[in-house]
Amino acid sequence: MSMPPAPYAVSVERVSRTYGGGERPVVALADVDAWFARGTMTAVMGPSGSGKSTLLHCAAGLDRPSSGRVRIGDTDLSAMSEKKLTELRRSRVGFIFQAFNLVGALTVEQNIMLPSRLAGVRPDPAWVAEVIGRVGLSDRLRHRPAELSGGQQQRVAIARALVSRPEVIFCDEPTGALDTQTAAEVLALLRSVVDQAGQTVIMVTHDPVAASYANRVMVLADGRIVQDMPQPGVQRIAEQLAMLGRRQPAASREG
Repeated sequence: MSMPPAPYAVSVERVSRTYGGGERPVVALADVDAWFARGTMTAVMGPSGSGKSTLLHCAAGLDRPSSGRVRIGDTDLSAMSEKKLTELRRSRVGFIFQAFNLVGALTVEQNIMLPSRLAGVRPDPAWVAEVIGRVGLSDRLRHRPAELSGGQQQRVAIARALVSRPEVIFCDEPTGALDTQTAAEVLALLRSVVDQAGQTVIMVTHDPVAASYANRVMVLADGRIVQDMPQPGVQRIAEQLAMLGRRQPAASREG
């Protein structure tokens, strides 16, 4: 597959990821090609074990593919040392993890500002205040993670990923722990950074409603892309997932 002419924020070229050795290796991704244009939001979906989280981690530089190439903008991640990868992630990439990954000893405000502090940058205070307000944390800034609900901890993780205005925001089930109203507010915020700031969002989700906020929906099964379509609407997304869910999952896949 040749590279498309449109500007891209992330490119994944013939990427495979295999875990373990011996006679029965676990194949999480199998020769995947994908490009993500700047200023777009993509939902990555598929049954459990389809490879979607592995694709996200490889694209973000959190995991190295067994073969193939990943680029963020024009930067080839395969040639970078771990130190350089860490620097790139701090300065150009934001993450919203399903497990939150908050530092228990720090306050909400300190957790939100930690990546920016480590990168030696000072985000725009007005933007920081706007993000904190939109995720509903203005009255929780001095609390620590243990004093928050799961939904509140997820909001901290989301604010932390947005305040530095990264080129690309990678999300793993960003609304999984949120109530319906808060989830809608968070998705609207993600949508706004795409539309207003030209950032790129790549979001793994099981939720057809969350996926409906995206420009594009990519569906994986057995480590391969089986659907890649412009926003098809909630009903069609749900139908596609239901059809894939009826398939017998492959024992040798994960991710």
